[in-house]
Amino acid sequence: MTLPHSPESAGGAQPPQAVQVHRLEHRQEEEHREERQHSLHMGSSVSRRTFRSREEEKETSQDIRGPAGLAEPCRPSHDREAQLRRQTSAVELEERGQKRVGFSNNWERTELRLLRQRRDWKALWLRTEEKVREAKELRELCAGRGPWFWIPLRSHAVWEHTTVLLTCTVQASPPPQVTWYKDDVRIDPRLFPAGKYRITNNYGLLTLEIRRVTTADSATYTVMVKNAFGQASSFAKVLVRTYLGKDAGFDSEIFKRSLFGPHVEFTSVLRPVFAREKEPFSLSCLFSEDMLDAEQNIQWFRDGRLLSSSGRRQMLYSDRKASLKVSCAYKEDEGLYTIRVPSPFGPREQSTYVFVRDAAAENPGAPGSPLNVQCLHVNRDGLILTWTPPSDTRGSPITGYSIERCQGDSNEWVPCHEAPGGTCRCPIQGLVEGQSYRFRVRAISRAGSSLPSKASEAVVMGDYDAARRKMEIPFDLGSKITVNAVTIPSPPTNVHASEIREAYVVLGWDEPCPRGKAPLQYSLEKSVIGSGTWEAIRSETPVKSPRFALLDLEKGKSYVFRVRAMNQYGMSDPSEPSEPIALRGKPATLPPPAKVQALRDTQTSVSLVWDPVDGGTELLGYYIYSREVGSSEWQTVNNKPIQDSRLQCGPHPGAGQGGPIALPSPTTLFKAPTDLLLWIPPPSSLPQPCLSHLCLLLQVSNLREGHFYEFRGRAANWAGVGELSAPSSLFECKEWTMPQPGPPYDVRVSEVRASSLMLQWEPPLYTGTGAGPVTGYRISVQEEGFEEWIPVTADPISGTHVCDLKPGKRYMFQVQAINSAGLGQPSMPTDPVLLEDKPDAREIEVGVDEEGRIYLAFEAPEAPDSSEFQWSKDYKGPPDPQRVEIEDEVSRSKVILKEPGLEDLGTYSVVVTDADEDISASHTLTEEELNRLKKLSHEIRNPVIKLISGWNIDILEQGEVRLWLEVEKLSPAAELHLIFNQKEIFSSPNRKINFDREKGLVEVIILHLSEEDKGSYTAQLQDGKAKNQITLTLVDDDFDKLLRKADAKRRDWKRKQGPYFQDPLQWKITEDCQVLLTCKVTNTKKETRFQWFFKKRETPAGQYDPQTGEGCILIEELSKEDQGIYRAVVSDERGEDDTMLDLEGEALDAIFTELGRIGALSATPLKIQGTEEGIRIFSKVKYFNVDYMKTTWFHKDKRLETGDRIRAGTTLDEIWLHILDPKDSDKGKYSLEIAAGKEIRQLSVDLSGQAAHHCRLVSLPDRAKVVRGLPDVATIMEDKTLCLTCVISGDPAPEIAWLKNDQPVAFLDRYHMEVKGTEVTITIEKVNSEDSGRYGVFVKNKYGSETGQVTISVFKHGDEPKELKKM
Repeated sequence: MTLPHSPESAGGAQPPQAVQVHRLEHRQEEEHREERQHSLHMGSSVSRRTFRSREEEKETSQDIRGPAGLAEPCRPSHDREAQLRRQTSAVELEERGQKRVGFSNNWERTELRLLRQRRDWKALWLRTEEKVREAKELRELCAGRGPWFWIPLRSHAVWEHTTVLLTCTVQASPPPQVTWYKDDVRIDPRLFPAGKYRITNNYGLLTLEIRRVTTADSATYTVMVKNAFGQASSFAKVLVRTYLGKDAGFDSEIFKRSLFGPHVEFTSVLRPVFAREKEPFSLSCLFSEDMLDAEQNIQWFRDGRLLSSSGRRQMLYSDRKASLKVSCAYKEDEGLYTIRVPSPFGPREQSTYVFVRDAAAENPGAPGSPLNVQCLHVNRDGLILTWTPPSDTRGSPITGYSIERCQGDSNEWVPCHEAPGGTCRCPIQGLVEGQSYRFRVRAISRAGSSLPSKASEAVVMGDYDAARRKMEIPFDLGSKITVNAVTIPSPPTNVHASEIREAYVVLGWDEPCPRGKAPLQYSLEKSVIGSGTWEAIRSETPVKSPRFALLDLEKGKSYVFRVRAMNQYGMSDPSEPSEPIALRGKPATLPPPAKVQALRDTQTSVSLVWDPVDGGTELLGYYIYSREVGSSEWQTVNNKPIQDSRLQCGPHPGAGQGGPIALPSPTTLFKAPTDLLLWIPPPSSLPQPCLSHLCLLLQVSNLREGHFYEFRGRAANWAGVGELSAPSSLFECKEWTMPQPGPPYDVRVSEVRASSLMLQWEPPLYTGTGAGPVTGYRISVQEEGFEEWIPVTADPISGTHVCDLKPGKRYMFQVQAINSAGLGQPSMPTDPVLLEDKPDAREIEVGVDEEGRIYLAFEAPEAPDSSEFQWSKDYKGPPDPQRVEIEDEVSRSKVILKEPGLEDLGTYSVVVTDADEDISASHTLTEEELNRLKKLSHEIRNPVIKLISGWNIDILEQGEVRLWLEVEKLSPAAELHLIFNQKEIFSSPNRKINFDREKGLVEVIILHLSEEDKGSYTAQLQDGKAKNQITLTLVDDDFDKLLRKADAKRRDWKRKQGPYFQDPLQWKITEDCQVLLTCKVTNTKKETRFQWFFKKRETPAGQYDPQTGEGCILIEELSKEDQGIYRAVVSDERGEDDTMLDLEGEALDAIFTELGRIGALSATPLKIQGTEEGIRIFSKVKYFNVDYMKTTWFHKDKRLETGDRIRAGTTLDEIWLHILDPKDSDKGKYSLEIAAGKEIRQLSVDLSGQAAHHCRLVSLPDRAKVVRGLPDVATIMEDKTLCLTCVISGDPAPEIAWLKNDQPVAFLDRYHMEVKGTEVTITIEKVNSEDSGRYGVFVKNKYGSETGQVTISVFKHGDEPKELKKM
């Protein structure tokens, strides 16, 4: 990069970097001036030497140079260093030849002067070396380069409500643009609460601060930096945790006790509760120690959700007793309740199930009350109410639902709507904005009405999307500017049916954009398909929300709808019609679950499994029923439907009477409803080894040991409760006493690939009675879609097994334990597993590190910080520590083979613990692979210099040619030998050789490339034992091409020493269809002159801005007269540069084509206007050119031709079709096709129903019109004067324009126009053949416009006038 020699050379305001360069250069010039003055006053000297840097002194000899050596030129690329050397050489030349002989005291003076001179020369030498170093730093400072991360982002794992600070360091020149992303979505702090995100950029130190993080902030954060030389990115993961305990690393016993207090244990067990609706219930348990800060430390959960105190729910603690009291129970309160307390060794929990029965009905036989009443899609005046049907209809089907409403805090419930029995959703409309409401539902059957359900949560009606329509601009210190557009609303868009049911349709649409600040109301219209008419939809209250329920539609008919928006400023046009919409048939309930099967658990419990029902998003859950054999009545097991969710049961301190049953093994996860456990209070003598893994706990009353039971279930959706399933097989409640072992548990699938997987399990807790230990296992597999379980192996196995299966298939697996008595019970089947290769699955990496060590590594960046990497060999345990070394890093673990040999062959596997999903892999190390790795290890320990980039060729700014290559970092002792045409070369005046060992860079810079530089270049590198040799050949066409490019670059650099055009002259089209010619100049100063030329003549139409260097010419209306060559010239005393643009031929056609394309795109929708003669259809355009734009009219997809009743034409800004004397046959769809090059724009309008309105439009007396005066055709002889007169009307007075062939007439020379009142006259003197054509007068005011046309033919002297037809 060439540095400017004066501050004026930069031109205008300079950036901070340029100012720094200028200051440094100015200081250097001042120091050089002082040094030169000091040198001129020095005494004479007999020594002859030049001053060199330390590097030159090492490379060259200490001999005294001759005059030729002193005059040796320096490289132009090092201007500052060369200038310093030239000054030193000039001083020495001046002193040369001034030797004199002195005697006596003169010799003493001479020696004194020599000592002073040596001191001054040494000081000057040091200063010269310092300035050379500064010049090099200055060149590096000014050199542009792409961004790269010196320190990348680092992943974080933090607790909730803390602050995360992501930092990284980036280097780039010029400074890059920085953008932050969260999961590939750009982070805009203005879209989040104030202070949530804070982004800073402090001289390359980039920071993203996230305050008070929540679990929603867990994501992958990416920073993207970009400048003109490239871009780079860095990412990190943020994991937000909500649990603070043992896994966080708080292992200090003192810290645990100070944080959690004393060790607390449960001394009693939570008892199951059988409550009844509308009645109170309570839960309680005792602790071994007093709880500190019980309100914060004791937590109650229902179905995994944290509970808090409310008006009917209290959480109490006193005298080591914690209790939960509910004053009025509802069926929503049914579920699994858990109490959790902190402990130094982790949280302690107990769980039990609360069952809520239906309350006694007011009317005998009436159904149970609905539950889960929720308000969805809350708007300003309406909402959607949903609920869940009751489980028990008491033998009478539900015929409908009654909805009651309570406004505010009045506690007055009034009926507001009735819904049919086939749906559990209902729209509620006519609500008041700003008012709060609650709702409850009653189920109705022939026997009567049920009790009311639990009231929904209170909702306040309002426009909850208003905040998103505001645009807030932050400024100053925490201040904001809120912008709301005020305008007449546009038509709504996207009119569609958001919900279609048997009795209603919920119509939705998108608000207009721009919407306006004023409140909106909507007017709806409907049309039956085929009727052709629109009917307004009446509503008792104004429609204020973009959602409306239609309750009066007829079945069997299809409708289309459209919507208008209204505010205080006016009403919008109607929206586009919706798609055809019709009511649906009666919704169907879900089919019953299939294959209900009871599995033995203990003497007082049972496990139920069934095939789930495919209910989609409308599945609300399952109801379970049971009965004892011999009884005719089915008992309801659960009054709250079982949802499809994940439930977790963990170990508990014990299970007494009525206590929950759990495993002493690690926690197991199940998916309801495919696994459901039903149980009764077990006796206190229940043996713990009989317990099995559980999923969901439900209480079944009145079951007795030794009796037989059967079970059935049904599914519920919005249409109601489905039919009951077939009863399960009879199940006998008794304790296991069989000799065979129980089922294994915790069957896990890992390392799933396309053709194999790893299956692991835990041994059964029940090993059989009197039959000895477990001797093996049998694995069975079932392919999805088949019922048969097929053993994988014929013989029992003793441990983990790898299954070879078909890729792309789904399989389920189960395991059976074997002892001397035979096969035991099978385990619970695994979930279906799809055998495929996951794209993001990570494998074990095998390789050789920089030190030549063979390793196996596994990386898991998504694993939490508390995870551990557990390695094993051949699935038998960890590898032998005497043969391997394990190195663990952040999210990465490596196994290093100390002395690789045959003993290390085998299968290495790794499992990441505490991960949310399975992260595991394995790799089998074979003898062939081990030999390959040992060979690679040998190559690394006996290295070759690694080549990063071979020979590259760059042409520098001043035309110098740079040959360079890059290798790995070398030591200071590395050597370079550069061979050119079989001869070693060194640095010379025309060739500079640089060898940067730190960067591994070898470069040869040729100042002036010539034929002498043709040939081959070979770099021989040696660094200790490592060697390498790279050759570049520059001959024939390659060399000639490089020579031409270097010469062109040198000429371009000379051109840029003065003012020059950074951007050449080019054209573009503005939004107003004007042609703008632009260019940009750089490196200017005050004396720089800018000139515009058109057709070799200077034109004053051009403009030039010295501040920005931008020049432009605006052509408002392009015509043939504007074609020609445009030229811009910039010059001053430093030089001259120009740029040209030829607007002729194809270039001019391209501009006209683009104008036509923009004009076609600007066409407005077709509008209909009534005239005295008939109906006029027109479209407004910003530009029209008859030569480059073609228009075609269609009626009912049939092309229209101009005739007696149909006239088509164009004006400057309008394309029109005039239908004279309209008839019924003229009704229908009219289409306009505008073609401009390859762009085709089609517009259409339906004239049906509009003809009746044209008379009303004609009655407007103020519209601009051409009343009379112009004939259809006229002929005239050459050299005569043509006068055309017409009469116009309109109020206000219309604007007048004359057109010739649809182009405006310029009233110059022979053309004149005169307006006298309502008479308009155009006069053409001395007409000639060029004046022939179609003329028109165009009048326009705010009420409309009209065009009168006449066709003129000019004939020569002696010729007969031709008969013309109207054009």
